[in-house]
Amino acid sequence: MRVSVVIPALNEAATVGQVVQRCRASNAVLCGGEVLVIDSDSTDGTATIAARAGARVVNWREVSPLEPQEGKGEALWRGVKAARGAHVVFVDADVTSLHPWWIDALAKPLQNPEVHLVKARYVRALHGNPTGGGRVTELTAKPLLRRFFPDLGDISQPLSGEYAIRRDTALQLPFVAGYGVESGLLIDTYARYGRTAIAEVDLGSRVHRNRPMAELGPMAEVVASTIIDRALALGQADSGLKTVQRPPWCEIPRAER
Repeated sequence: MRVSVVIPALNEAATVGQVVQRCRASNAVLCGGEVLVIDSDSTDGTATIAARAGARVVNWREVSPLEPQEGKGEALWRGVKAARGAHVVFVDADVTSLHPWWIDALAKPLQNPEVHLVKARYVRALHGNPTGGGRVTELTAKPLLRRFFPDLGDISQPLSGEYAIRRDTALQLPFVAGYGVESGLLIDTYARYGRTAIAEVDLGSRVHRNRPMAELGPMAEVVASTIIDRALALGQADSGLKTVQRPPWCEIPRAER
């Protein structure tokens, strides 16, 4: 099945070129796949650099006339619509430890028709140390998942930016606009298809731009809200959802897409 590597990017000129080149060197892309960069109105040359590296670059406004909402999840939501492959592999634009084989490893489990989502498992580096990263994951996501969704408590990296999903599946799911998108997709896939529909693959160690605490706080709040909102939604009819999200593409009238 054809693979689309979707890279959401906002002002990632320093790293996006290398990320694109390494994705293009994967077997999945060399065998008829594509690397698609969804540019969220970057002002630093991200789009130009990504195109020179060999990516198909699409500005997020070109995907749909719907006005974009701020956040990474919005770019992923639009990337799913723009993708040409049956399988989508998401990759962050700031990962400096990416290897081409990551793409192949993430896409492979989708050959099993019962698998809908594949999450990465890796060690998170921090400030030159081999471990210590993933603070929002360890302090927010994992405790809440264990509390509300114990079947997902063993997922190593629930917020990983490197993961794969069937495009048909993604078109049926809502996407939280911001940093809650990964936890939202994880829970929604589980709720719809069950725990066996989620696989993990070991990618070794991951290095990317670590964010300061001032940025991690708002991220943790969005992740917490996403998980709690879904716990409420699955436990009662009227949950009062407050996380901003897009509906599945299949629910939007074709004339409005």
